[in-house]
Amino acid sequence: MKKGQKLILVDGSSYLFRAYHAMPTLNNSNGEPTGAIYGVINMMKRLQQDFSTDEIVVVFDAKGKTFRNDMYPEYKANRPPMPEELAAQIMPLHQVLEAMGFPLLIISGVEADDVIGTLAHHASKKKIETIISTGDKDMAQLVNKHVTLINTMTDSSMDEQGVLEKFGIGPDRIIDYLALIGDTVDNIPGVPKVGPKTAVKWLSAYGSLEEIMAKADEIKGKVGENLRNSLEQLPLSYQLATIKCDVELLVDVEDLQMNQPDKELLRELFAQFEFKTWLKEIQQGLQSDYHEESNEVSTQTENNYQTVLDKNDFEQWLKKLKDAELFAFDTETNSLDYINAEIVGVSFSVKEGEAAYLPVAHDYEDAPEQLDRDYVLNQLKPLLEDPDKLKVGQNLKYDMSVVARYGIEMRGIAFDTMLESYIVDSVATRHDMDSLALKYLGHNTIHFEDIAGKGVKQKTFNQIELDVASPYAAEDADITLQLHQVLWSKLADLKRQREVFENIEMPLLPVLSKVERNGVLVDAKQLEKQSQEITTRLQELEQEAFNLAGEEFNLNSPKQIQHIFFEKLELPVLKKTPKGQPSTAEDVLQELAEKYELPRLILNHRSLSKLRSTYTDRLPEQINASTGRVHTSYHQAVAATGRLSSTNPNLQNIPIRTAEGRRIRQAFIAEKDNCLIAADYSQIELRIMAHLSKDPGLLIAFRHGMDIHRSTAAEIFNVPLDDVSNDQRRSAKAINFGLIYGMSAFGLARQLDIERGEAQTYMDEYFHRYPGVKQYMEETRELARQQGYVETIFGRRLYLPEINARNAMRRQYAERTAINAPMQGSAADIIKLAMISTDKWLSQSATDVRMIMQVHDELVFEVPKSSLEKTKEGIRQCMESAAELDVPLLVDVGTGANWDEAH
Repeated sequence: MKKGQKLILVDGSSYLFRAYHAMPTLNNSNGEPTGAIYGVINMMKRLQQDFSTDEIVVVFDAKGKTFRNDMYPEYKANRPPMPEELAAQIMPLHQVLEAMGFPLLIISGVEADDVIGTLAHHASKKKIETIISTGDKDMAQLVNKHVTLINTMTDSSMDEQGVLEKFGIGPDRIIDYLALIGDTVDNIPGVPKVGPKTAVKWLSAYGSLEEIMAKADEIKGKVGENLRNSLEQLPLSYQLATIKCDVELLVDVEDLQMNQPDKELLRELFAQFEFKTWLKEIQQGLQSDYHEESNEVSTQTENNYQTVLDKNDFEQWLKKLKDAELFAFDTETNSLDYINAEIVGVSFSVKEGEAAYLPVAHDYEDAPEQLDRDYVLNQLKPLLEDPDKLKVGQNLKYDMSVVARYGIEMRGIAFDTMLESYIVDSVATRHDMDSLALKYLGHNTIHFEDIAGKGVKQKTFNQIELDVASPYAAEDADITLQLHQVLWSKLADLKRQREVFENIEMPLLPVLSKVERNGVLVDAKQLEKQSQEITTRLQELEQEAFNLAGEEFNLNSPKQIQHIFFEKLELPVLKKTPKGQPSTAEDVLQELAEKYELPRLILNHRSLSKLRSTYTDRLPEQINASTGRVHTSYHQAVAATGRLSSTNPNLQNIPIRTAEGRRIRQAFIAEKDNCLIAADYSQIELRIMAHLSKDPGLLIAFRHGMDIHRSTAAEIFNVPLDDVSNDQRRSAKAINFGLIYGMSAFGLARQLDIERGEAQTYMDEYFHRYPGVKQYMEETRELARQQGYVETIFGRRLYLPEINARNAMRRQYAERTAINAPMQGSAADIIKLAMISTDKWLSQSATDVRMIMQVHDELVFEVPKSSLEKTKEGIRQCMESAAELDVPLLVDVGTGANWDEAH
């Protein structure tokens, strides 16, 4: 240590427990717990700020028993075992701290306190100023004129005077004090009924534990009797409470020096734990170091990103692209709307660190002359349409749709990094390039907002200067290629997941692009009429609500609803908010609506209001002026189960069970001389359950074309098939679908409006009749616990990070997901395969038929009336043969002038 430096001794074990209990539950996208790691690093960084010139050493408890257990086997016997989530974070935390440069001491046979005590003792003898950072009161015995305690959680410190003020005694009597009061956490006996006040009173009167024991007969009352009964064990308590200050260490206190941080390792660790802010900081530090070490290399790196402004450079890049086995391709446009977006430039990369941006439409003032867009695209067209020239991109569906506007049908799309990431781990919440670069490359990319600004002043790409736009665009292509190399190496070891990527997700990409561009015709006038009618009905509902409440109020104000419901009308309070107020949440209103009219009216009002704002008002605004159609965006990399989602508009959420929802579907129409076909898989998830569970009863029912709900009702209620009532079939349907979604007896009871015991009887009878289903569920749960994931029929992997969580609610949710996800995921895979198969058939035999929508288990087509029957049968055949299960796949095919009529 250098002269004048302080020695900071950190009680790492104390930090660890404090961080674990103080931090909310944090996990990375792989389900690894990270909260305690994050909390300790945070405290250590603050300590570094406060003591930037001093030496900081971190001490942890070692595994196993210590000498105190030999003295007293019951020592710490009352402590519960360390939570698994915490134990899993210890070794990773050690790695991070060492990478940060902190010396780490872990000595077997003693506690961290003893190691700290020994270091503090040696430092004091050498008059080195020492600070112990801990939350442990026992450490007060180590305080002297050279040793001070600090507590970062309470932002407090204790020197000798501080110990006296806090405990009423000096540091030299802390062990006596601890021996008297004992410690329930460490299971140190102490004297029964003697607390801090009594211990301080005795020590003030007699001076020491030894004197108290010698004068024990003088102390009257029950407490004196307790003291006398404890005389034999007090020396042991004293020994247990004493911090050992002569631990044999292999290092001298003056040799404890911090090391330089291992920034490369920290980058890996922060990326693994997904500590994005710290990862960004360390990345910037690495880049800074890199530039300082070699200006020449830095310049070379920048020069590897080229802006192409003349034909010679473009021709050189065309040759590189033609010669490359694989190249990354990306477009820059002036809009996210793939139907209207205009190409502003294109970028490409053929090897790591080498990329080019070719601008064609930057039109800001004094923008340099650029190559003509039509010329560039005509030169690129043969390359982009060549199926043998392999391309990789990030969300290439967008680029494919954009270049299609210019008459280019991209082929040879071999890889998409967004989809590669999604198949590697669909539970990871973000698959955008910026997040993936940070996670897999430790690279903080240039963000669009960094170059374009934010909000209303944000520039479109054509307005951005080339010296700023070019590095951003070229980096997109370069990073995409690098990400592919990392992600494909991961997929290469996962055979079944790679097959899902190659056989389902990538072939689906061009199909979805085509469906999006086809769009769907919507009757704006019909929707506008419906909006007016909904507005009238909303006013009527509002007035009815005012009449029931006896006053006017805002139907969207939780506070006003709370007042009306619970103060004025005195409705029962079913649930409270975290602040103790009666809850008016959706589930509360639904339960109240079963018995009371006003909550039912409010729910109806909310439902209609949402329908109007989301669809009847919004859909006419989303009709594209150039095509006259609505064009949604389908997302492949959002739902963990593999299901597609859609936005702008969201076609998945249009209600089908209400009259208002069906009227919206009636506004989805076909062009003149055309009609719509809606082809919907029949009970696909139950069929998948039959296939997965191999239950004989389910297999027989589906193979013989029986009504599965009626068949289940006959089994559960023990009645002949022909005698099953509609109510019994309804109950059986609730059970069939409820069980595959993990519904409990309580949930089933609520849905069927029966007693919980009766619902449990139904469920027990179901599993008795279909034992294969129960066995499948139990085996799936157990497999999920062992491997941390489940798979679909085709090998799509669905990770369950909470499957072994100690928190019962989180664990039970993961268990329900383990049962349902293979069915939902397999259904998603099957309809994707059906889309690929149907698109192939249509392209070969019926070019005038358009696939226009995918919604849940349904595909919708726009078909000329002249080819209706042929198309119906072709679609049915493609969909029913999309997968081979142990039971037949059946498809219901309907036709009509509008979507509702066809469904």
